[in-house]
Amino acid sequence: MNRKTALAAAVAAALTLGTAAMATSQGVAQASPTAQSGAGFQAMSAVGRLAAMDQAGKEAAATAKALGLGPDERLVAKDVLVDNNGARHVRYDRTYRGLPVVGGDLVVHRAKNGTITSTTWAHQGAVQVAGVTPKLTAKDASATAERSAKHVKQARTTNLDTSQLVVWAVGKTPVLAYRSTVTGAGEAGANSREAVVVDAATGTVLDQYETEQGISGTGNGVNVGQVTLETSQDGSGTYTLTDALHGSTIVYDSNNSPQSNPAQNASTFTDTTDNWGDGTTSNRESAAVDASFGLAKTWDFYKNTFNRSGIRNDGRGAPAYVHVDNQLLNAFYDDSCFCMSFGDGSSQNNNTPLTALDVSGHEMTHGVTAATANLDYSGESGGLNESTSDIFGTMVEYYANDPVNPGNYYIGEKLNMGNGYLRRMDDPTLDGSSLGCYNSNAGSVDVHYSSGIGNHFFYLTSEGTGAKTIGGLPHNGTTCNGDNFSGIGKDKAAAIWYRALTTYMTSTTDYNAARTATLQAATDLYGANSQEQYIVSKAWAAVSLGTALPNPGGGTPTPTPTPSPTGTPGGGNALVNGGFEQGTTGWTQSANDITNSNQQTPHGGSWYAWMMGYGSTATETLSQSNIAVPAGTPKLTFWLKVTTQETGTTPYDTLKVNVNGTTVATYSNANASAGYVQKTVNLSAYAGQTVSLQFAGQEDASLATTFLVDDVKIG
Repeated sequence: MNRKTALAAAVAAALTLGTAAMATSQGVAQASPTAQSGAGFQAMSAVGRLAAMDQAGKEAAATAKALGLGPDERLVAKDVLVDNNGARHVRYDRTYRGLPVVGGDLVVHRAKNGTITSTTWAHQGAVQVAGVTPKLTAKDASATAERSAKHVKQARTTNLDTSQLVVWAVGKTPVLAYRSTVTGAGEAGANSREAVVVDAATGTVLDQYETEQGISGTGNGVNVGQVTLETSQDGSGTYTLTDALHGSTIVYDSNNSPQSNPAQNASTFTDTTDNWGDGTTSNRESAAVDASFGLAKTWDFYKNTFNRSGIRNDGRGAPAYVHVDNQLLNAFYDDSCFCMSFGDGSSQNNNTPLTALDVSGHEMTHGVTAATANLDYSGESGGLNESTSDIFGTMVEYYANDPVNPGNYYIGEKLNMGNGYLRRMDDPTLDGSSLGCYNSNAGSVDVHYSSGIGNHFFYLTSEGTGAKTIGGLPHNGTTCNGDNFSGIGKDKAAAIWYRALTTYMTSTTDYNAARTATLQAATDLYGANSQEQYIVSKAWAAVSLGTALPNPGGGTPTPTPTPSPTGTPGGGNALVNGGFEQGTTGWTQSANDITNSNQQTPHGGSWYAWMMGYGSTATETLSQSNIAVPAGTPKLTFWLKVTTQETGTTPYDTLKVNVNGTTVATYSNANASAGYVQKTVNLSAYAGQTVSLQFAGQEDASLATTFLVDDVKIG
């Protein structure tokens, strides 16, 4: 992180917030680990696994028949493993008349040629119960569960707790039952949850168990406020800040050990109540809460965004130390000890610990950089190293969605610095030291100042130019060449930077090479001559690196067009963002349907709407209002791809097209297709009117149907 001109020179020299001397990490592998086949199984890509699951779903009905299951039973594919010799092991869940069969799972083992060789059963053979109409009500079952809970005290049901009707096949004889959930005080804290299984005919308790497999404590941090933490408990009932869900990351009290050896006097934080910190700096646990929460969110960001499991992609967590040294206005990652250190700040920032969310994300990202491109920590590559940490530290802040620390493009805004931040990505020069425009002397500038070039590029790529308020703070996307343009959004910009870092950057990459790497990454992800590639080139030109590529769209893209009740924007399309290429712009969704996930294929561009596909009871809606339908004989057209685990022509799962609340078309699992099929709906009845359009999906209790929608147009 950067140093502030408001600080005294001696203090400023300490505020590096970066890695320790890189001489300690020269032996680190420069590429992330590749997937290896383990336990005799083939490694499968996401696309390969999706294909294997699709095949298993298509085989489900025939498999159920071959295994002698009854007419009321259905198999739902859950997982597929493939041996190195091509044999498959397909795990299925079961339903009975649409109800989940608890204990009904099984694994079907198939030879390479598809022949079933054996089956591993949780409950052998067919399942049958007298009926699926319970004598007890769900309310009765919940009351019984509350009275009978043994793992939580003062058990109660909440609006999050449910009593679900199931077929309980754990015992020898399957029975109709309720699986109820209650909440109370238990080992996982004040809101521990317990499942209680009650016979739906007699009210007899059949089983009960805790639903949490990990332990969730509570904490009150200096910077993050009140949060939930993942902790561990030993045999004596003592809790520690050991996060088993994130590679067993441990946060230690360094007890003011020197920066050169933060573990020298370190001790483990322990607690008997699993309630950590009080939000003040006088409580040593408060800074530890910040670090534990921040590192967990950083792990989750990398895992859920890039499928990266920890710093080295090996599932291993790095230890972290808080309260390092004395009056230390710094935080850093050191690859020689594979650890992170956080100082307590100094009088220059009111002794605020350097454990803010974007700081945690910043420091852990230094480890990711060391494990991938291993950018040298000097010259322009050093600036890129620091910039990479600022970029993903910012993305972690957005990902965490912490109400006391909303996402923005300020670095360290929670640290009580003199002017309110350590760095700003929208205009790096505002701190008085950082570079916002590239020049030939960038390599001779301190890396915390030359990082401003990369930060500025990332902001402009994400948000474009102009003044706006983000996360409650003012931002102003300035440029070095006077250009004005719109960005492509932070998620796309981050994907491009991560691919460039892990695929094309090396230890000696400089800013010109970074430009080449990001342009190639944009091409890989979104295509040659794409708007994304174009905006990447525009953003580099805006920080004085290279010139912009020709505009493939014939004009400056506007990702956030304003819908109008009259006229037909978008080249004859009355809809805003009908191809979803500007993400959610113009649309309202009940779930995260609009996506650029590579698990499915769009019809055009990179974005599409992925609706349903749960394999359980669910509903979703995707809508747009204030649509000016043109006069004449207007029509709605869109491209639809339907894939399903259902069989036959019965419409179990549906996608309805509603205009002003009236259904004008219905599609279902019976419309399954190998690829996208264009659909057309006559809208003459709405000619000249302003309407709302809604896609409404509905799925029954079993077997998934996926509806992919793209390139929607009204004209």
